[in-house]
Amino acid sequence: MSHDSRTALRVCPLCEAACGLTLTVEGSRVTGARGDREDVLSQGFICPKGASFGGLDGDPDRLRTPLVRIDGVLREATWDEAFALIAERIPALVDEHGAQSVGVYLGNPNVHTMAGGLYPPLLLAALGTRNVFTASTLDQMPKHVSSGLLFGDAHAIPVPDLDRTAHLLLIGANPMESNGSLCTAPDFPGKLKALRRRGGTLTVVDPRRTRTARLADRHAAIRPGTDALLLAALTQVVVEEKLADPGVLGGHLEGYDELARAVADFTPEAVGAACDLDPETIREIARELAAAPAAAVYGRIGSCTVEHGTLASWLVDVLNILTGNLDRPGGALFPLSATARAPRPAGPGKGFDLGRWASRVSGHPEAKGELPVAALAEEIETPGRGRIRALIVVAGNPVLSAPDGNRLDRALADGLDFMVSVDPYLNETARHADVVLPPPPPSQSAHFDFALNSLAVRNQVRYSPPAVPLDEGRMDECEILARLVLAVGGNHGTPHEAVDDQVIAATLDKAGIPREFATELTGTTGAERRLDLMLRLGPYGLTLERLLAHPHGIDLGPLEPRVPQVLRTRSGRIELLPVPIAADLPRLRAALGAKPAGLVLVGRRHLRSNNSWMHNIASLRGGSNVCTLQIHPEDAARIGIAQGDTARITATGGQVEAPAEITDSVRPGVVSLPHGWGHNRPGTRTEVAAGDPGVNVNQLLDGTLLDPLSGTAVLNAVPVSVAPAT
Repeated sequence: MSHDSRTALRVCPLCEAACGLTLTVEGSRVTGARGDREDVLSQGFICPKGASFGGLDGDPDRLRTPLVRIDGVLREATWDEAFALIAERIPALVDEHGAQSVGVYLGNPNVHTMAGGLYPPLLLAALGTRNVFTASTLDQMPKHVSSGLLFGDAHAIPVPDLDRTAHLLLIGANPMESNGSLCTAPDFPGKLKALRRRGGTLTVVDPRRTRTARLADRHAAIRPGTDALLLAALTQVVVEEKLADPGVLGGHLEGYDELARAVADFTPEAVGAACDLDPETIREIARELAAAPAAAVYGRIGSCTVEHGTLASWLVDVLNILTGNLDRPGGALFPLSATARAPRPAGPGKGFDLGRWASRVSGHPEAKGELPVAALAEEIETPGRGRIRALIVVAGNPVLSAPDGNRLDRALADGLDFMVSVDPYLNETARHADVVLPPPPPSQSAHFDFALNSLAVRNQVRYSPPAVPLDEGRMDECEILARLVLAVGGNHGTPHEAVDDQVIAATLDKAGIPREFATELTGTTGAERRLDLMLRLGPYGLTLERLLAHPHGIDLGPLEPRVPQVLRTRSGRIELLPVPIAADLPRLRAALGAKPAGLVLVGRRHLRSNNSWMHNIASLRGGSNVCTLQIHPEDAARIGIAQGDTARITATGGQVEAPAEITDSVRPGVVSLPHGWGHNRPGTRTEVAAGDPGVNVNQLLDGTLLDPLSGTAVLNAVPVSVAPAT
């Protein structure tokens, strides 16, 4: 270590595990990253993404100044020029064509930044648009919808109590590669191994023999897309064999008899052929789950991004409830984050409604205030009142992550009057923008996990001040988004601090606290003052000063039972069979006789990748992190494809070509392509990614297939044909 180097602590923003890092900083450059052994949550664990923090932070392709389109060409501009152009164009479009003429897309990295947690709601309020799209309808929206319907709160998502459970049933999840999702758990792999060491049981349901499946006591290689059928059969067995024992939750349940009748015909014998699982195996899984002293069912992306994603998400929690494992130690519990509103008294709430409005062109119902990303292109292309004429994209790349990227690519190029992108890279989506606003590298940003702390397997709180001062000419992301809020709302030129001051005043008014209290808040920025207020009003009565005094975080203890306090349903109880769920069950029943005629496609995760946004880091490329089509030897032999041959994959949205990787880790009848690739479009500035672009798996989809309750795109269990590329 050179004499001018120092260390700085930082929570990693590169996946949902949110591990604590110790950075080595030389001057203003991060030269190393290792796990922080004293971090209260991660205790020194680190994955290859965290280890590459310095490479990502110092990536030479990161934009340093705003870009503004002049005569069709993106050129460097000042911050004032960039915001002035936004302030000139967006309010004028709204005046002429109405609030719905502006669409907003929020990408996955918003969950990993302080700015992304604080300002997007203010941006949406300033615009007044209902044309809101996020990465959630490509990912976890089914879980939000099922939680909203069961518990009355779309954000009340129970997480498996990994450290105390005796039995874990994983469905469509591969945490050995993903590090976990909707479950913030540093060293998820270590927690699975610890479960096995203490004599617990791990059952994995997945069409691929993933690294997680290889660790399991039992791996059920299910046919893709049939998770909801399996879960319905497990529920049926628990009911039929009188294994249900909700325990203390019994007094908080509504609709048990109706639920029992609704699943009665989903017997293991009825679903076995569709799932391609032996009925006796299904019965054994149900009995083991019910008999375990403490168990948790956890379903993730493979069970969400399918035709029955919301039904599968609902049944995961129904099984946890019926077996007495919801809201008990070792089961699945509701975390309580330090910035949550202080718990309210139990009782009836507002409930959760779906479909309060619908998309203009295809009439897709909203879910949680969002419309399906799959509908974005048609909302831009289709003429008429309410057509999206301007788009603001914050930390997203829907050209690669949404279905039929070519169509969206054309819509962004030809169909918009104006586009703004907040992104550090000129990626496949941002290249269409009229203004690009680049946030600084993570080392120069403060960090607090608003969303992920509410999904963590242990209650804790950590705050990272910037490890490195802002470079000259850069602007903090919180200031970028605050100024964007002012620019679109007709308040350009107002000091950006006014945005935070207004939120603080409104929060104090709502809490019945005199506004003078604002003078007691500490913090050097508006965002820090807002965080301080949220901590003070939160359930633990913490302060920002206290967090700064504990740089490795504050442990707030294991998860604890929280029902009935978490319930917001109109009945004040857990509503086991909500009306929209009951109305969707005939569609699941119809799937009992369905069997794919040919191959079906599933995605896959990689430990050194996160969606489309980490392919430009050289240290994370290569090895097994490659874009190949995995295919079973029997299927490859039948089709006439050898290892390394180029395979042509065709589906309703188009075709792509990728090298074949012949492996028995996928079951026969299934092929797998990873997500987030396809970095071969002109006009981007991501040299490493473009050097080995891979193909965009979502180009195989035409975007018409959605889970109707959540609007989530069906990205898995998609019928495809595969042939040798000639």
